[in-house]
Amino acid sequence: MALDEAVDELARTAAQGDHRSLGELLRRIEPDVIRHCERLLPYRQDAEEAAQDTLLAVARNISRFEGRSRFGTWLHIVTVNCARTTYRSLKRRSSEQVEELPEQRPDPRRVSVIAGSRLDLLDAMEALEADKPDLAHALVLRDICELDYAEIADQLGIPVGTAKSRIHQARKYVQAVLGDAYR
Repeated sequence: MALDEAVDELARTAAQGDHRSLGELLRRIEPDVIRHCERLLPYRQDAEEAAQDTLLAVARNISRFEGRSRFGTWLHIVTVNCARTTYRSLKRRSSEQVEELPEQRPDPRRVSVIAGSRLDLLDAMEALEADKPDLAHALVLRDICELDYAEIADQLGIPVGTAKSRIHQARKYVQAVLGDAYR
């Protein structure tokens, strides 16, 4: 998310308890949050649900923003976590409904390959997080938040070489889960 210095300053003052700054901050970041959620979730309604969850999480947790890194970095992490939580919730609800409905195969002519691959990626990320959370966090920061290695190392409090290693291991894990079609 390309956020400016003014947004960073709003975040710092909101973190100190300024309610007007928080309102203005939420108003300014909403379009970016929605766009980012749309990149992670295939359906607009799901992305909007995740965006609302993100804005609520920002409002509730802004006091935890310490200002050590840019607000955009912190917001990326909150957004990705909310999108993944929304995905898990939708997946759980879907599996509950499948038990009630007869099996229906999607029409391949009407299913987006891109949407399907994003869902596969979210499943792979979920498996990675369950199995190796340290690797998942590094991968999210690099491939979703698009931070450079030095920023990731700083954010995680580890050497740059360790950050690179975790990202490499995470990518290998995700590739193994996704299979040959995604190499």
